Amino acid sequence: MRELNRVQKIEQSITYKYRKELWAPFLTAINQYQLIQPGDHIMVCISGGKDSMLMAKMLQMLRRYSNRPFELTYLVMDPGYNALNRKKIEANAKTLELPIVIYETQIFAVANHETKKPCYLCARMRRGHLYNRAKELGCNKIALGHHLNDAIETTLMSMFWSSKLETIVPKCHSEHFEGMELIRPMYCIKEEAIKAWCQYNELEFIQCACRFTENIGKEDEHLSKRYEAKMLIKELKKDNPEIEDNMFRALHRVQLNTFPGYQKGKEVHNILDDYDKKEKK
Repeated sequence: MRELNRVQKIEQSITYKYRKELWAPFLTAINQYQLIQPGDHIMVCISGGKDSMLMAKMLQMLRRYSNRPFELTYLVMDPGYNALNRKKIEANAKTLELPIVIYETQIFAVANHETKKPCYLCARMRRGHLYNRAKELGCNKIALGHHLNDAIETTLMSMFWSSKLETIVPKCHSEHFEGMELIRPMYCIKEEAIKAWCQYNELEFIQCACRFTENIGKEDEHLSKRYEAKMLIKELKKDNPEIEDNMFRALHRVQLNTFPGYQKGKEVHNILDDYDKKEKK
């Protein structure tokens, strides 16, 4: 039997060693939420981190194995990475045999001048650039690397610090770019599985490459609200190992009749809307 090369070993680890943790939930998300249709042209957004790099690799493998025809464009939007991070992204893409296209922007330079909400501004600018670029390239879908933990952490963050109960969804239509759809193929995958896969294959990806984060220092990442939500879930998991699965399943089983109010789009609904009607039934 011939010896597998580096990228073949990496791919094999996805479909064999981590089949239950990575490949199976990846396919579950693709099929359960109908993320990919024949004829789709998907712009795979690669930040250089572990999540987006793994997503790009699995989409590449899916296209190779799948009977449904669809196209992929692997886009790395450079918002102003330092030379070290840029080099690491290019090296990892070469290792994974991902034919990336790099799109230069000056997002970090602009966001760094914002003193109040640099992260919010950076995120908005990134999203705008991505949609515009996808449109220019003839893509009808944009793939982002958000995973299961992103979804449940967002739920906690919105409830604790925004006074509302919301999360990220596996797919959604763009409000400003007609015909464009955003999909999240990693939606059913846990972050710990991604980390385990990286460690097993001795892969090292960039962390947050934000210039603002670099300036304030690593110790201040503990001030992040997402970090607080992540640590809370980790603490709860000590007593209840199923906490992540339970929270994720809960997102799919919202019992609206037990809530005093909810909002759908711009419409705000209240328990009193049809309260008396229910009594008569």
